[in-house]
Amino acid sequence: MTVLLFGVTRDIVGTGSLKIPATAAKGLKTVEDLKTHLKKVYPGLKDLSSLAVAVNQSYAGDHDPIQNTDEIALIPPVSGG
Repeated sequence: MTVLLFGVTRDIVGTGSLKIPATAAKGLKTVEDLKTHLKKVYPGLKDLSSLAVAVNQSYAGDHDPIQNTDEIALIPPVSGG
C-alpha cells in the first residue's frame, strides 16, 4: 500500500510517500483503520482539524474499504483567500 502525503501531512511524517508493508496493511480494512494506524505512528496527525483521504484518486469516506494494492493520498485542510 502506498500512501502519498501533501502539505502539512508531508511535514509531519517527514516524507512525501510511505510504503505500508503487506504484513501491516493486512489489518487495515477501511480508511478509518488506516487513519487510526497512521495517527498512532505519527502522533502529529492527530492535531489536524480534518484529513481528507483519496483512494485510487477518488475521495473516500472513513468506512470505505482499502486494499494492499491501493494508492492512498492524505489531503490536509487547506486555507486560502
